Amino acid sequence: MSFPNDSSDLFAGFPPLEFYPFEPLPNPNPVPPLPPPPVPLENLAIPASDTGDNLSTAYNLFSSFTIPKKRRRGRSQRNVAPSFQLPPFPNGNPSVPSSSTSSSASAYAAADPAKIGAGLGGAAVKSVPDVSDEIIVINKEATTEALIALSAGFPADSLTDEEIDFGVLPVIGGIEQVNYILIRNHIIAKWRENVTVWVSKEMFVDVIPKHCSGLLDSAYNYLLSRGYINFGVSAAIKERFPSDSSEPSVIIIGAGLAGLAAARQLMRFGFKVTVLEGRKRAGGRVYTKKMEGGNRLSGAADLGGSVLTGTLGNPLGIVARQLGYFLHKVRDKCPLYNVDGKPVDPDMDMKVETAFNQLLDKASRLRQLMGEVSVDVSLGSALETFWQVKRDALHSEEMNLFNWHLANLEYANAGLLSKLSLAFWDQDDPYDMGGDHCFLHGGNGKLVQALAENVPILYEKTVNTIRYGSDGVQVVAGNQVFEGDMVLCTVPLGVLKNGSIKFVPELPQRKLEGIKRLGFGLLNKVAMLFPYVFWGTDLDTFGHLTDDSSTRGEFFLFYSYATVAGGPLLLALVAGESAVKFESMPPTDAVTRVIQILKGIYEPQGVTVPEPVQTICTRWGSDPFSLGSYSNVAVGASGDDYDILAESVGDGRLFFAGEATTRRYPATMHGAFLTGLREAANMAQYAHARRSRIRIDRNPSKNAHSCASLLTDLFREPDLEFGSFAVIFCQKNPDPKSSAILRVTFNESNKRSKDDSNPNQHSNKLLFQQLQSHFNQQQQLHIYTLLSKQQALELREVRGGDEMRLNFLCEKLGVKLIGRKGLGPTADSVIASIKIERGKRKPASASVGVKTGTMKHRPGALKQKVIRKAKIMRKSGGLAPLRKPNVSVDGKVTEEVKNMNLPIPLLSGAGQIQPEAVKQVEERVHPLDRNSA
Repeated sequence: MSFPNDSSDLFAGFPPLEFYPFEPLPNPNPVPPLPPPPVPLENLAIPASDTGDNLSTAYNLFSSFTIPKKRRRGRSQRNVAPSFQLPPFPNGNPSVPSSSTSSSASAYAAADPAKIGAGLGGAAVKSVPDVSDEIIVINKEATTEALIALSAGFPADSLTDEEIDFGVLPVIGGIEQVNYILIRNHIIAKWRENVTVWVSKEMFVDVIPKHCSGLLDSAYNYLLSRGYINFGVSAAIKERFPSDSSEPSVIIIGAGLAGLAAARQLMRFGFKVTVLEGRKRAGGRVYTKKMEGGNRLSGAADLGGSVLTGTLGNPLGIVARQLGYFLHKVRDKCPLYNVDGKPVDPDMDMKVETAFNQLLDKASRLRQLMGEVSVDVSLGSALETFWQVKRDALHSEEMNLFNWHLANLEYANAGLLSKLSLAFWDQDDPYDMGGDHCFLHGGNGKLVQALAENVPILYEKTVNTIRYGSDGVQVVAGNQVFEGDMVLCTVPLGVLKNGSIKFVPELPQRKLEGIKRLGFGLLNKVAMLFPYVFWGTDLDTFGHLTDDSSTRGEFFLFYSYATVAGGPLLLALVAGESAVKFESMPPTDAVTRVIQILKGIYEPQGVTVPEPVQTICTRWGSDPFSLGSYSNVAVGASGDDYDILAESVGDGRLFFAGEATTRRYPATMHGAFLTGLREAANMAQYAHARRSRIRIDRNPSKNAHSCASLLTDLFREPDLEFGSFAVIFCQKNPDPKSSAILRVTFNESNKRSKDDSNPNQHSNKLLFQQLQSHFNQQQQLHIYTLLSKQQALELREVRGGDEMRLNFLCEKLGVKLIGRKGLGPTADSVIASIKIERGKRKPASASVGVKTGTMKHRPGALKQKVIRKAKIMRKSGGLAPLRKPNVSVDGKVTEEVKNMNLPIPLLSGAGQIQPEAVKQVEERVHPLDRNSA
């Protein structure tokens, strides 16, 4: 028996992994919330030509699937009530609408004319439809394709927030949205049919009506650019990689699944990519080690991430399909053995498991009663409270069983129960994907090898400093400095927590606090290659109990890799507090303890346990490139912290990916992979925005008209509005110091305003009246300034009306109000960024349902569902209240506003407004900046 030295390259194993080919976003439409589907439709093997009984079968199968909870990650679920349901189909059954009739619209709405509007955006069907008002019929598989899209994470009857932000439709809701969804689902289904081919837009031209060609362009471009189709390692996709890099340069830190996914996607986009990896290998926390013995004995051990779940819907499962690799279903059989090695009585096993799940349910009800207070309470303390009641009624064997389930729970979260948040420890459960747990034959390292092919990776480059700024980024690794336009940091949360990398400038406080709040736990393994399989070939997992609660996680679960490793390989897992102690346990002691357990189980059965020919003990907590295994929601943290870690920094220069940056799939291999695709799309979007800014900056006169027009459109739906003030800014930029544009509007005075009731209220009253007398014939005049988002929020909170706000703007903030042209190229860059962020989401229309003085949040930022309504035009009629310029307390116009970037002063020496100055103001403000009545 050999005991090799510990290697810092080895990584702690992940829990069984669940996932989608991309991250689904909340359903913004008012239909009952849907948990993610358990398996992709391909698993159902429904003939493509059938739409009757087979569709009903598909519906029934989907309706009966269960969703595994995190509590059951380490062991197959048993006797769990079904929790997955599909939305009701029109007419009460899963039939496809008839293709006869003008329409299909009436076919959907036959049972309830309001159904299509309520379910798909709130728009009503017109009484006299034209071609554009019909629901298209692509084929007879609309329901089947909806199920496939649902399995991929898309709502069956609405848009995701990401689609809305991308601008897939100019107007949300109505028949156009219905047709877009049908086209989107059809493209996804076509991709799923054969993931080895490149799905092109031309494949759909003949089946999509010509009047919907714009919707086809929108759906295809969205799915392609965000990495939801045509991703992976097939030959057809490799052929699409450009020979020359035409896009900016990107540095990726870390060659794990997130880094590799991002690298391949960015390379396909045409970016110049350099990956810096501290280890001597790719894969990060996914590591397959080949173990060898005499007589050509060998086996591939997954020392890191090991289990795939929901394989056909899993992006890594799709990669495996592209490579033609085989997957082995992890069988449900998982016997447990007592301390003395005897099998646990099945009835007792079921009894304790039921009691344990009831305890978790009680903890769930407790946090509901506690409300926000539960954020500061641990799951462990809640379980201990209920456990005290049951403890006296259980005998020793039941106690040991209960402790095994606690260890299994700590394994699922890679954290101590005493440190897990009672409020949010299972916040990702609704996104868990059902389906089989699978091992990949030969180990997940084969996926890493395929993903790393032809990716420029520089190994043994330990990054210690990241500098980022408006001109680009610098990454320092040892005595080398790498420069680029953007950098993607995919290092594990443990490395960020440790401060191993210095960021210049320092990361925003918001991100630093999120890094601190989230938990990062530990899981270790002992891999053992034996001369032969002595534990039987009819199972893939078995467990062992202990009578010491302090060591409940020590070798509590075993994985048999004999069916997939190519040799007699067995892995023992160490979780919870035992995983921490294991870091300092001598390898010889660890292996000796495991062999004792195995002999205690099998020798009473007359089975001889041989000595292993090779063993490996992992030390993930000591690995400087991981410093732990995977993330969890610690006491005081929430799912929001995953979103915070995902936020980019430095106006699109510094990005973050990895399993700790996704609130839906944390602590999973697929989660890491999906964040790489996500950030590749985000980086490409920022690169495009910067190109737009450069074009604007280099051609100010040529773009003056377009910028003015664009500014007007953006202010039709300001992000912040109060009194006579409106503000726009980039909502995705969390930095309170980020730039915003403020607009103040002047127009006809309200003669009955409160200001007129007190002529001595402010000494600048005469000036306001003079300005109003000159501009009241022009309806409205807009004057602008640049300020920070934080300053805009402070301005909103000023009480006393517009005059007090103007005083605060001048005296406290010291900013100037100028004409549109006076804003300059800096504002043009901000305008371009906001335009890119908003995309084509909405046309010029009034905001709906937002009260004055409140911020308008992106729907994805809200916990509740938001009803998306059709376009509502602004009503003409009344005029806005008097909008006043920047005036100081003593009645004199501030120096900044006197000239307003004009050659003629606003006021004469006698304090009167000069007509020439008024004319100059009118000429400097673009006509489109004035709203007509």
